[in-house]
Amino acid sequence: MRRNLTYFVSDVHLGLQVAGPADREARFTAFLKDIPAGETEALYLLGDIWDFWYEYKDVVPKGYTRVFAALQDLMDAGVKVYFFPGNHDIWTYRYFEELGMVKLTQPYVAEIGGKTFCLGHGDGLGPVDKGYKFLRGIFHNRFLQRCFSSLHPWFAFRLGNGWSKSSRLGKSIGYAFKGEEEPLYKFCVDFNDRLAAAGEPADFFIFGHYHCAVDMPVGEARLLLLRDWISVSNWMVFDAEAGAVRYVER
Repeated sequence: MRRNLTYFVSDVHLGLQVAGPADREARFTAFLKDIPAGETEALYLLGDIWDFWYEYKDVVPKGYTRVFAALQDLMDAGVKVYFFPGNHDIWTYRYFEELGMVKLTQPYVAEIGGKTFCLGHGDGLGPVDKGYKFLRGIFHNRFLQRCFSSLHPWFAFRLGNGWSKSSRLGKSIGYAFKGEEEPLYKFCVDFNDRLAAAGEPADFFIFGHYHCAVDMPVGEARLLLLRDWISVSNWMVFDAEAGAVRYVER
């Protein structure tokens, strides 16, 4: 049997203590178990699968055993699992790789079933404001990460989870994507011009982060955004035989 399918999912925010976290984890686990492993080439986790994830050398967040078991079952069945750190689960250092997943850095260009995809979480791409760039620089700073690692896990996880929850509650879950004025759209235009100049323009740009479903043209390509899982389950699946990406929401 040919493996024609590739799945994309983002912004599950596992562990976020709002809007039924146990139900959200159960829905995500059910989604993973429903992926037809024999027909699936790969699963791309596009960031913020966890609402807050921080690894120490010998300590990782507790829980999520059913999620990891479902991911392990997919990999054991031959499905490749790739992940991008998002802005909530930046601090993934080696644990996911030890489980067999492959860590990727955005923007990542992949050839899938004869089509060219540009993938990532979507945060920080394009001409974003200085405040967000500064905050993102802090989160990615290796020295500051080592300083955070000096905190006891009991305190560090409460601090991180509290910040993450307040960050989410301080924003509307839905976001009105500003179309061609959005920094991400401008990034896609510029990046695809560079890919085209090299003779390999993208067919699809797929990201998360914005917590809203988007499907809009970028020249001959398409920009596709996934929603979050706060209230609904959603993912995208590419069928290499049909050459098309389908958005699914339940």
